[in-house]
Amino acid sequence: MACILIIEDELPIRRFLRASLRSQHFTVLEAATASEGLQLAAQQQPDVVILDLGLPDFDGLTVIERLREWSTVPIIILSARGQEHDKVQALDSGADDYLTKPFGMSELMARMRVALRHTAQHSTASATPVVEFGAIRVDRSRRQVWAADAEVHLTPNEYGLLSTLIEHAGKVLTHRQLLKAVWGPAYTNEHHYVRVYMRQLRNKLEADPARPQFFLTEPGVGYRLELEPGG
Repeated sequence: MACILIIEDELPIRRFLRASLRSQHFTVLEAATASEGLQLAAQQQPDVVILDLGLPDFDGLTVIERLREWSTVPIIILSARGQEHDKVQALDSGADDYLTKPFGMSELMARMRVALRHTAQHSTASATPVVEFGAIRVDRSRRQVWAADAEVHLTPNEYGLLSTLIEHAGKVLTHRQLLKAVWGPAYTNEHHYVRVYMRQLRNKLEADPARPQFFLTEPGVGYRLELEPGG
């Protein structure tokens, strides 16, 4: 039974989330302030945190940064701030996903399922170096990649991009995060690098690169690897 921590100062939204999540058999914890939310997170170790950015005591971005000092719990932002730079800032700070208010509960539930699957996959990643999704198979111990049973040659940067996306499957990664992980801190403003190499990955691995199933774009923000299309 997954435990969900809601950090949200608006009581009507907390009530709605509580009722919806409990109807899906989740355990629900609630906090109206950032301080209370951080305390509950430390005490109860939730499986997912749903976080509003506009909290009365301090900003949700600070909550993300403080949580990331000691926890890898999935953090889904639920905020009225809908500008691209707000999304990028939250994701760069360590959030896993971002939904803008008003939101659909079905979409939030889908994002939560992705976050929970990613947690389960990540916890066993060291025990199973081979990752398969669709017709794609990646053996990380040998740095070998196959698509439809044919081995695919990837350049070092293509493989680095693929490996980073696999490590964070289901999570939105910003251009800056990908550039830092693959090319290094000196390249965090070279957004075109990611676009070029993502296009190359799609051409080599997707059955239809023009309609990718796995390597998905989050417009203006970054990319996400979806291991289960439609998930």
